[in-house]
Amino acid sequence: MKTERNIITMNEYGRIHFPDATANDIWMSTNELIELFGVTCSTLRTNVKAIYKSGVLNKHEAQRGIKLSNGISIDVYALPMIVALSFRLNTLGAYKIREYIIEKLTTNSRNYILHMNVRTHECMDESKYGLN
Repeated sequence: MKTERNIITMNEYGRIHFPDATANDIWMSTNELIELFGVTCSTLRTNVKAIYKSGVLNKHEAQRGIKLSNGISIDVYALPMIVALSFRLNTLGAYKIREYIIEKLTTNSRNYILHMNVRTHECMDESKYGLN
């Protein structure tokens, strides 16, 4: 994985900056998530483990290791993990991320249909698979 990443930040006024990037380009380190959500390292790790244990996300798609230019390796987490954490944590940062996500989902026009198989809980975006 390349070490150039996009991160979500919150300024001192509580305003969220979501980068203009695809979901695959947003990866945040443990320290960046601690700062964004305003939690301790142990709280963050406990919630990450709970998300994996619940089966909502799996480790191979939501977490990767990257090597920094100084040779140190760190774990980074994908956007789905950031979103899942925002719905598990009760902090200002988590609230602001949830608020941002809900605002974007309800104000943008939708040009596609999302189907969900209720037996397998799989989602299928018709536009992604060329079914529309």
